[in-house]
Amino acid sequence: MKISAQEEYGLRCLLQLARADVQDESLTLAQIARLEGISVANAGKLMWILNKAGLVQSQRGTKGGYRLARSAADIHLNEVISVLDDERVETHCKSYAGVLDSCVHTGDCGIRPVIVELHQIVDNALSDITLSQLLGTEANVDAVLHKIQSSRTKLETSHVQA
Repeated sequence: MKISAQEEYGLRCLLQLARADVQDESLTLAQIARLEGISVANAGKLMWILNKAGLVQSQRGTKGGYRLARSAADIHLNEVISVLDDERVETHCKSYAGVLDSCVHTGDCGIRPVIVELHQIVDNALSDITLSQLLGTEANVDAVLHKIQSSRTKLETSHVQA
């Protein structure tokens, strides 16, 4: 799975807002752009998308800026990625790049179920991770992710045995 620049920077901007939220602060577009090393225009585009999706809220004025619309513990990564992924692939034929106008296997394709299942696996994994779990050092986040994976594996094993 490839993460687009828009998905990565959008997620990074949300993490900046989550860090600011811990101190009950908001961030301006200029602050977000500076913290992430992106242009103000790019930060503005990302904040517009995230605001429209209800993940962030903006406040005008001298004490204005952007804040998370919900707690970082209530924002799951699958939601963020689906909001920022402007080319979400539902089937592999959507991205068909062959010589013909459409895939010759549209009616009967053995690859489509594999790709659809892979996307579902990734979506399920991302649904277990919240923004609040990504706050902290890289080592701490890595430990949290391993714990989530371990719990998921135990749960899957217990379902198979039942």
